[in-house]
Amino acid sequence: MGWTKVLAADALAPGAREVVNVGKRKILLLNHENQLYAVENTCPHLKLPLKNGKIEDGAIVCPFHRSAFDLSTGQVNNWCPWPPGVGKVLSLVSQQKTLPVFPIRVEEGSILIDVPES
Repeated sequence: MGWTKVLAADALAPGAREVVNVGKRKILLLNHENQLYAVENTCPHLKLPLKNGKIEDGAIVCPFHRSAFDLSTGQVNNWCPWPPGVGKVLSLVSQQKTLPVFPIRVEEGSILIDVPES
């Protein structure tokens, strides 16, 4: 697919989040501490949306079962620790997987992301 214009740069103020569709993918754009990130909007564990997840220590945390993924690399920081006693069972539902992240840049007042064909 290549670089795709997805949003005006001024539409993503510090602290803002926006979900955009690129092809068949839902991409979550985040402006965290004036750094832009683009990640798949679904947790790779149970395919639940990440948009409302907290940002902790440079990672986005799934609001449903607290798996945490590094915003820059998508690497797993913590896999399904919650709910207590059940998290370990839920972690068996799917193998630990990284969160897809996408290159992002601002050009001529627009945010562009590079999303491969899906």
